Amino acid sequence: MHESTLRGKTALVTGGGTGIGQGVALALAEAGARVAITYNSHQPDAAFARRVESGSGKPLKALQVDATSEELVGEAVEEIANDFGGLDILVNNVGGLVQRSSILDMEYSLWRQVMGVNLDATFLMTRAVLPHLHRNGRIINVASLAGRNGGHAGATAYATSKAAIFGFTRGLAKEVAESGITVNALAPGFIEATPFHDTFTTSESKAATVATIPLGRAGVPEDVAGAALWLASEHSRFVTGTVVDINGGQYFA
Repeated sequence: MHESTLRGKTALVTGGGTGIGQGVALALAEAGARVAITYNSHQPDAAFARRVESGSGKPLKALQVDATSEELVGEAVEEIANDFGGLDILVNNVGGLVQRSSILDMEYSLWRQVMGVNLDATFLMTRAVLPHLHRNGRIINVASLAGRNGGHAGATAYATSKAAIFGFTRGLAKEVAESGITVNALAPGFIEATPFHDTFTTSESKAATVATIPLGRAGVPEDVAGAALWLASEHSRFVTGTVVDINGGQYFA
């Protein structure tokens, strides 16, 4: 259990039904925050919901949302904000590779889909939440090491969308600073136990990647959740516009 540093706070984690999002949502709940998540294809299971309620003392609120739909995102945020009395923390975690493809072979529709699920979803959710975000709130955007190094083969579109989140984070940090709101990004490296690598990374590629990590292991969702918990807390109140790399020493900015 985490120290109750977020008791009385409210949090929304997008893509919170599995992987990194689930790990972050659980960490925030165990620190005392009341937590809502959105999900699309990965519906949270009952065991996870029980752990959230055990941590925060409040039931998990979970809404199925297409994060690329302006209308559906707006409706979901209104419902959550009304139920919670506003929000203190937003974690933009929705994203995905969609499909590996070189730029030469890529259809424009796939390019737009990748931008939609990674960049557009972050914009839509952030814009919808801002009117409900309390003073001194926290926005945490989940980007990727791919935004730093271009990713592996066939991931150029994904890497581009994640690099754009760095710029979005820095620009927004300046826009909302006068309200005491901080905006930061996380750039996870190779994190196992996530749909991303289960779907798009072979066992051989996983082993080769782990061999390049100085700490000698893959990351897990809890490694990302720890950084998110710090950024959500008062311990990081003078940190904004920053990208936190979480990769075991595989890459240094």
